[in-house]
Amino acid sequence: MSASAQRVVIVGANHRSSSLGLRDALYVDDASAPSFLDGLKQAGLAEALVLSTCDRVEVWCADTEAAHATALVGAAFAAKAGLTAESLATHLYTLSGAEAVRHGFTVTSALDSLVIGEPHVGGQVKAAHRLAREAGTVGGQLDGFVQAAFAVAKRVRTETAVGEGPVSIAAAAVQVARDLHGDLGCCRALLIGTGDMGELVGESLLAAGLTDMLVTAPKESRAETLARTLGCHVMPFEDMREAIAGADVVLTCVGGRTPIVTADSVSQALKRRRRQPIFLVDAGIPGDIEPAVNRIENAFLYDLADLEKVALEGRATREQAARSARAIVESEATAFLRGRAARAAVPAIVALRDQFEATREKVLSEIGPDVDPAEATRLLINRLLHTPTDTMKSIAAEGHEWQTMEKTLRKLFHLEG
Repeated sequence: MSASAQRVVIVGANHRSSSLGLRDALYVDDASAPSFLDGLKQAGLAEALVLSTCDRVEVWCADTEAAHATALVGAAFAAKAGLTAESLATHLYTLSGAEAVRHGFTVTSALDSLVIGEPHVGGQVKAAHRLAREAGTVGGQLDGFVQAAFAVAKRVRTETAVGEGPVSIAAAAVQVARDLHGDLGCCRALLIGTGDMGELVGESLLAAGLTDMLVTAPKESRAETLARTLGCHVMPFEDMREAIAGADVVLTCVGGRTPIVTADSVSQALKRRRRQPIFLVDAGIPGDIEPAVNRIENAFLYDLADLEKVALEGRATREQAARSARAIVESEATAFLRGRAARAAVPAIVALRDQFEATREKVLSEIGPDVDPAEATRLLINRLLHTPTDTMKSIAAEGHEWQTMEKTLRKLFHLEG
């Protein structure tokens, strides 16, 4: 069968079809990918890439038979996980043709992730594609599909809000900080306390571009440990009140019995800051910041409930945008499949043109230069139609395929009747 008859096939397990433990067993890291792909190639699967993330482990391939690809990938996955192919089969899904194309476009566009619009999946697909190219298991069929998936993902990002809006408390804190202060690279943060949520928000702020963060806590040893984890400096706890004035973002996560940041300390800090705003995040349970801070001008206090509301709004925005994004995926998948189907006809079209041209040259060589043009064209038409006419008569006499062929013939040449 020709390469043009190859279909996209995807075999794998994701967060809906399998457990985290199984996906961990199937996981193919970058170092193992070349040998895994070479094993598939040696087994008879020439075009394949392996996509391994926390949500999914999949092999994307091009093959003439979905059953053949499924068997090869299933055996490779079973060997990787130390299971039998039969026991693993119930946890794997196989998609081919149109279903596989839609799935690949959906995954690359971050519409099939646990968090819709998750920004890293496009990079993960690019890395999987690069590793497969280096391993020599990417041919024209698979490469065309992956490049189309990248183009679809770009459309989704630029034409919808599917990647916008925070979807977690930490992301919500980052968004509010940016809305208030702009470039976080120009800001200083003060992290008071060593609770898990404070550490999580602190990590997110640093990942978002903030470079200047001080860490302090009632227990200095714990502050030093957290500062090492975050790559920040430690400040003595007794200097906390002074440090608030120099902080654009104050993040607390102590959870003591009494507030450690008072309305008075914030008012004094704002005076020293010449009314430059302060964003305060109270991640402590119970709260670490006096609620009265909310009434102070230029002090913007958010507790966990406030940030959760922002995150919920972000998730709703992404869900709404996902509907538009899925419409893009559907449209692009249809166009991709039609284009690939049209290309499948090219070899036959070329062969037909070559045959017609050979017949034309033969007729011209036989009739000579002095033959009437009408006679020449009549002879050419007779020659061109001779073999098709005999074939049609033969098929019509047998009766098995004639009705289908007649419909195709009338459609192909726009014949009436």
